[in-house]
Amino acid sequence: MILVTGGTGLVGSHLLYLLLNTHESLRAIKRVSSDLSATKSVFKSYNAIALFDKIEWITADILDVPSLAEAFADITNVYHCAAHISFSNSDYQQLLKINVEGTANVVNLCIAKGVKKLCHVSTVAALGTSLDGSPIIEDTHWNPEAENMGYAISKFGAEMEVWRGSQEGLAVVIVQPSVIIGEGHWQGASGSIFSMVKNGIPKYPKGATGFVDVKDVVKAMYLLMKSEVTNESFLLSGTNLTYQEIISEISKAIGAKPTKKAVKNWQLWIVALLQKMMYVFTGKKPSLNKESIGSLQNISTYDGSKITKVIPFQYTTIAQTIKRVAVAFTAK
Repeated sequence: MILVTGGTGLVGSHLLYLLLNTHESLRAIKRVSSDLSATKSVFKSYNAIALFDKIEWITADILDVPSLAEAFADITNVYHCAAHISFSNSDYQQLLKINVEGTANVVNLCIAKGVKKLCHVSTVAALGTSLDGSPIIEDTHWNPEAENMGYAISKFGAEMEVWRGSQEGLAVVIVQPSVIIGEGHWQGASGSIFSMVKNGIPKYPKGATGFVDVKDVVKAMYLLMKSEVTNESFLLSGTNLTYQEIISEISKAIGAKPTKKAVKNWQLWIVALLQKMMYVFTGKKPSLNKESIGSLQNISTYDGSKITKVIPFQYTTIAQTIKRVAVAFTAK
């Protein structure tokens, strides 16, 4: 039987559909406070609500070892998708606890229960930066001296726990997606990009990054777990685009007004300062800080071709992805 952590997230939701559609027997973890509506929305996008009802949900938490141990009963393979995502400095300790300690708990139980193979979902944020402007690859080394975001530090720490597990005999594969585009989770993840474009983005950031289809991510995970490949990491990124380009493509797909002006650094800093001031009154955490402003203005490119040389795998074009997700967004 397969265990999926983070089944209520974007990647986890699409992975659950893929596994059930391929007739895999699986169990998914949810917390007491978990909302299954977004996961159900993903299954609706596949016209597969009947499959959603076949999920064996178990209430557990990756930080609660006793409940997690119960979820591991009779499990042979694990997909670890659960993670806390935040770019707020105030969440640093929580990021470390959930992403590092939680992953350590998953790895330890995989070893203790004799799990055959673990697939860990990481992120390109856990990789280093290119010093010469060349595309970032799996071997681009992490620089602990750089001004890394708390989220990136926590995901790098999570990877170290997975590699520690591999040294103790656990077969592992790690995937490191760039920005994931997919349907079903419209209030978070990449779904919020479509909402922001629909509502109108007055100015675009000057930076660039990699993008990948959520269906490509889960397909890669599934194929890697079925393969003989072990103890390898795979950067998953289908294309590199500027933020202006991705916003323009989404605008066309959903019929929104295109954004024509770039935002300046000083303007982002003013917004960040205002958000910080408003936090005192509203309690809403700022979305902009020194690290996030830097990432929005940086030009980062990624080479996700390694996986295409190891297993039979091809990326979906970004045009196809945006067209499909736009249809789902319009119909939601």
